[in-house]
Amino acid sequence: MIIANPIYDVVFKRLMENEKVAKFFISTLLEQTVEAIEIQPQEYTYQGELETAKGIRDAEERIRERFSIWVYRLDFIATIKTDTGEYKKVLIEIQKAKNPIDLMRFRNYLAEQYKKENKINKKNVVLPITTIYILGFKLPEIESPCIRVARNYIDLINKTILSERSEFVERLTHDCFVVQVERITDRYQTQLDKLLSVFEQRNFSDDKEITKDFAHEPDIEELKTMTDILHYVGTDPKERKQIEIEQEARRTIDVILDDYQEKLAERDKTLQEQQQALHEKDQVLNEKDRLIEELMRKLNEQKK
Repeated sequence: MIIANPIYDVVFKRLMENEKVAKFFISTLLEQTVEAIEIQPQEYTYQGELETAKGIRDAEERIRERFSIWVYRLDFIATIKTDTGEYKKVLIEIQKAKNPIDLMRFRNYLAEQYKKENKINKKNVVLPITTIYILGFKLPEIESPCIRVARNYIDLINKTILSERSEFVERLTHDCFVVQVERITDRYQTQLDKLLSVFEQRNFSDDKEITKDFAHEPDIEELKTMTDILHYVGTDPKERKQIEIEQEARRTIDVILDDYQEKLAERDKTLQEQQQALHEKDQVLNEKDRLIEELMRKLNEQKK
């Protein structure tokens, strides 16, 4: 079956618009049954991201000239209720390429969400946060395609791990899930394997890596729904065009950022050279001062 590559924002949005798929995706990663879910895609134009890279002039205009519509990226906020009655806020972010600016965007976005309250049963409450990062690049230190960064409560006096949880602590710290799509293999055994297989970056059916051949036979209802959605998105001309626009926009952004980072590197090199010259000048002046002081000391001794 030909399916669209879900690593693209516009494709992933189609998946998250289906409540059954959204529940399946989050509950499989969190290993918790999701009873209720509300997805809120947060749209951002590339204009906002580029403004963080000071010194890139006319970047917005360059993108306007190239594309007939605004290209945006999506961050997904899911408010979920688990089978235990607990409410959580789940942040889902997709990052296809590795850019230093995006790391700061992740941190700023997370900080904003920590400041926001949610309305649950007509009351404003502060919910615990869980983050899910879907990365289109490899973390060199970690080979696993899917990891959970979990927290433990450790009694430092008795050196034991506590099983109890504090509502106060839960709202100040969070668990994190990281999916490295480039490290997903053809393993197809557990429910998590089957979910990840959709994101596997292999068996592409075109040079642009927009669509791929999904070789497995979906044996889970939610997985069948996912592949059906991705098949439609990957074969419909209008949907495919949206992916191509996003792909080209990403490339344009990467070129602009690479140029900006190159200029930053040149500026840093110039500053280092200037700092080195100033340091050497200071050393010469200090030596001169030392010699003057030594000469004055000897003159004073001669006068005495």
